[in-house]
Amino acid sequence: MSLAFVNALECKEPHSDEIWAVAWTANNTAVSASADGTVKQWDSASGQVSMSRPPHNLAIVSLSVSPDGMFALYNGLDGTTWLWDLQADTVVGRHESYDRSAVQGAEPSWSVSLNPKGATYAGTSSSGNVNIYSASPDSFGTRQAVLTSGRSRHGMDCVHSPDGTRVALSNEAGQVFIFDLESQALTSTYSSHAMCVRSLAWSSDGQLLLTASDDKRLILHDVRSTPSGKPGSGAVATLTGHSSWVLSTSISPDGRLAASGSADKTIKVWDLSARAAVSTLQESGEVWSVAWSPKPPAPGTAGAFITGGQDGHVRWWRSAGTGA
Repeated sequence: MSLAFVNALECKEPHSDEIWAVAWTANNTAVSASADGTVKQWDSASGQVSMSRPPHNLAIVSLSVSPDGMFALYNGLDGTTWLWDLQADTVVGRHESYDRSAVQGAEPSWSVSLNPKGATYAGTSSSGNVNIYSASPDSFGTRQAVLTSGRSRHGMDCVHSPDGTRVALSNEAGQVFIFDLESQALTSTYSSHAMCVRSLAWSSDGQLLLTASDDKRLILHDVRSTPSGKPGSGAVATLTGHSSWVLSTSISPDGRLAASGSADKTIKVWDLSARAAVSTLQESGEVWSVAWSPKPPAPGTAGAFITGGQDGHVRWWRSAGTGA
């Protein structure tokens, strides 16, 4: 089977540098974070900027939006983290995670993830830990817990499970860790990759985790948690086809498809049940971020996703039907 996707829309005012993160919100807007220091919200019907934040003096390296599309959490290269109220266009939280004068043992955040439940967010660090911080405006950035992986390697990505009970961490050495947030325990460790894992994506039911690596592979993991506490079976499929680093990945809301962006300047769409690529799209540069629309696809269609990368453009891709 093959699927056709078309470039249905392109942003009208591109970033002046690479886009390192994109998100498609429940309100049908797109949010992008760039090495030019800006974060922008886009209208998905017109491709026009609807809101933007004043530029930070360093790159914005990580982005996470709330499931209801009300808030965007983003993080700068120096470890400054902001919480942006997308309805009021106001920053309601700002935290300098690198400030050791305020907290002993403070660690600059790299990747950040807003808990779907809304009360906390997670941040990776160069020490291999995941720090849990308050996301409440009146106490934003107050550290509440430190989750230790036991590996002192830089944390590349962290993402909460859709139900907010777990958080996954990947590191520069190719390892992936899953923590239970209630017990603060490390429940699973996977060493499926030989090189840096740059991106993680959960399925909407929280049973699968897809990992994207510099080893040119994506690996699908069974991460189901059972009442007995026994973890899932781990790596269940390897997706190959990219010719360079896989920089980003995302799973469709119905769990049937995944998208991946690569340094080989392509986007691939994968059928997860068939374990095969069903579409390859050419881009003008490295594809640093992909994100599916959170809206389930209409019957007979394969849905839509957005991308961002080296050329600073946000692009909307939509299913054009199926073929043999």
